Amino acid sequence: MALTLMKGSEAIAEAAIRNGARFFFGYPITPQTEIPEYMSARMPEIGGCYLQAESEVSAINMVYGAASTGARVITSSSSPGVSLKQEGISYCAGARLPCVILNVMRGGPGLGSIQASQGDYFQAVKGGGNGDYHLLTYAPASIQEAINIFSFAFDKAEKYRIPVLFLADGIMCQMMEPVEMPEMIDFKIDPEAKPWATTGFKPGDDPAKRAIINSLFINTEELTEHNNLLQATYREIEANEVMYETYLTEDADIVITAFGTVARIAKSAVNELRAQGIKAGLFRPITVWPFPYKELAEVTKNAKAVLDVEANEGQMLQDVKLAINGVLPVDYFGHCGSLMPTTAEIVAKVLEMKEGI
Repeated sequence: MALTLMKGSEAIAEAAIRNGARFFFGYPITPQTEIPEYMSARMPEIGGCYLQAESEVSAINMVYGAASTGARVITSSSSPGVSLKQEGISYCAGARLPCVILNVMRGGPGLGSIQASQGDYFQAVKGGGNGDYHLLTYAPASIQEAINIFSFAFDKAEKYRIPVLFLADGIMCQMMEPVEMPEMIDFKIDPEAKPWATTGFKPGDDPAKRAIINSLFINTEELTEHNNLLQATYREIEANEVMYETYLTEDADIVITAFGTVARIAKSAVNELRAQGIKAGLFRPITVWPFPYKELAEVTKNAKAVLDVEANEGQMLQDVKLAINGVLPVDYFGHCGSLMPTTAEIVAKVLEMKEGI
């Protein structure tokens, strides 16, 4: 296995390219600016298209256009920029357009800071734009995991005709790790496999097969039918695409829940607690939508308590409590802004909880 030391932002960008991305539209914003910078150099080398839009609003609408043709297209931004993209993301969801969106989260609200945060969880999984829609949302905990998810992210987007969101953070994209990169795939648009795509309509073609990309349904009955189709798709995703990781949960008295980079800190806390003779374990959702409700309930059925740890006000806490459904006490520890929970803080919180169970 050949390992290469790469910065997170560059490794993730290269993984997207090697899995067929040939269009990138974006706008620079810290801490993800290295992604468009890398794409600006690599896309011309492979015959792809890099375009720095005049704004995040323009970028997501360019994604809408390129995705309409069946191409593999990607955009990236950080928290305030993703907020600006929300209308276009809703359009992409409404028009059932496969694409990939990277959110490299930073501290907020507002402009906040340029340091890492997890404050965009609600926006990602509860819907940042208008209407009843979801994004298949992955929250990788390492650069390699992000790379690995890219090996199927476009496939999932195309299978379900849904935008896929990567919920990363500034730490992941700014740090360096040894990674194994996939081979370059030879992706080509297949009009037969994508009859919905606008790949060209010639005189003499069957008008009934003319592809029209649209998210506007003036007729109430038509809009209801369209939403019913979307909801059926979301139920299928919930049934088939849940991903999660467990660590030392088999005999755990206290299960820690965490996602993304914070889960790595929590895993260190679990190891330290185990060294002290305390049976702690970790449950990490990899898909935060769909959230692994049933799986978390099953993992914690013999536990005594759950501790949710996040770098936000406890946004995932709501989903954790829904999964536990009042069966166990659920506590929370974390910080808002860009201050990361430390191993020592998590250990101290678990020791405090242990006294009460």
